[in-house]
Amino acid sequence: MTTLQLRAELFREMSPLLDSEAAMEKLIKYVKKLRAKKEDPTLMTEEEFFRRVDEAKKGPTYRMLPNEDLTTFLRRIGNDI
Repeated sequence: MTTLQLRAELFREMSPLLDSEAAMEKLIKYVKKLRAKKEDPTLMTEEEFFRRVDEAKKGPTYRMLPNEDLTTFLRRIGNDI
């Protein structure tokens, strides 16, 4: 289906709901939920995830020293970044 056809079908399906305030409130709540999911910057495809992992493997690696706490480790590597 084309975008135009999908839009038309969406409006046809929503049309009966527009007469009911309760149905419209549910519809608005659901649309906001869908939009929030789409705008989540942490969402990515499997391919993008593995591409990022491969890119990270090319960069420098850091290891915590024995008995080093996280704060000290981050300060130490912060100078290299």
